[in-house]
Amino acid sequence: MITRAALLTSIFLFSATAWAQQEGVLHSVQANVFRPKHQPFSEDILKRLKVPDGFQVSVFARDLGNARMMAVAEDGTVYVTRPEEKDVIALKDGDSKPRVVASDLDGVHGVAIRDGRIYLATVHAVMAADLNADGTIGKIETVVDDLPDGGQHGRRTLAFAPDGALHINIGSSCDACFESSDEKAANLRLDLNSKRRTVFAKGLRNMRGFDWHPETGVMWGLDHGVDHLGDDLPGEELNKIEEGVHYGWPFCYGDRQPDWVSFTMPEGAPKDEFCSTKTVGPALTFDAHASVINIRFYDAEQFPEEYRNDAFVTLRGSANRADPAGYKVVRVNFDKGEPTGTEDFLTGFLSDDRKMEFGRLAGLAIAPDGSLLVSEDTNGVIFRITYRAGAN
Repeated sequence: MITRAALLTSIFLFSATAWAQQEGVLHSVQANVFRPKHQPFSEDILKRLKVPDGFQVSVFARDLGNARMMAVAEDGTVYVTRPEEKDVIALKDGDSKPRVVASDLDGVHGVAIRDGRIYLATVHAVMAADLNADGTIGKIETVVDDLPDGGQHGRRTLAFAPDGALHINIGSSCDACFESSDEKAANLRLDLNSKRRTVFAKGLRNMRGFDWHPETGVMWGLDHGVDHLGDDLPGEELNKIEEGVHYGWPFCYGDRQPDWVSFTMPEGAPKDEFCSTKTVGPALTFDAHASVINIRFYDAEQFPEEYRNDAFVTLRGSANRADPAGYKVVRVNFDKGEPTGTEDFLTGFLSDDRKMEFGRLAGLAIAPDGSLLVSEDTNGVIFRITYRAGAN
């Protein structure tokens, strides 16, 4: 007899194919669902993780619950948002347990720090508070309270541009549809002094992670592809984010390819013409449905010189394909400010037969000593990656 608990923890595979008609032509709609069996954290999992020669992986903190996005203050305090717990925790290296510094924040996800203040994003609001010397935070004040509704992608992210403007990502409410607001599927720019908010870039299905290149000051963002084109399409995207540019969703995917399965049609031009002339394609792609989450450029000094100004990206892994992809951190190589390719950096979160996973990676942060912090939101572990010549 199969128990309910066994059903809930077993591997689940579902495949479906349907057909959509566009322009008098039938196009297939394909979807697979595969959930590798989750394994709780143990020291054995730590031993199976792999990093390049000279690097070491250790546990910075564990048993943190739904640890997602991170921001590090100048004194080394790490602030972590936990959407499922609806709170924000703070911890320092060596703390026996984290402290809850903000609570009852439904959907809290994005976090950023600037000029001694912490900024937090929920589905509808951006809030701010002063950082205290003891790691706690002051009174939370509302900066924005009218962000669009969430839907399928309700977790907002925050980051400060080099000029001090606060950028807010608003994901789409669906897989592929028309949105009720221009602020959905878009990256917003907020001037904190005037409180003026504008759409900076659009056509971005769910650009959770974004950061600015340390030398060029150019913004780069990760975007999720649609779910209905099968296991291998479309690739997850790394885009050069520029003001006023449309990146294709929901009309196009990949390198400006029309999405004929989607019933959405742009105004003023046929879909194929709109995609080829009115949108910009990705600079680089990752495996389809790898679920790109966060990106951080490395501008510290602990890692070897060749890592400076390259980026790290978390691939959390998605259930939307039969053969799992993601479940790792990759390094994106940059040359003269442009991405040239990727290579695995932190792996080992999938079993050899790819039927079990040992964690799903989410946030990235750089500690004051130059080590890289990586959060994992199912077992609640923050890993620290350090470099020491001759290690391994």
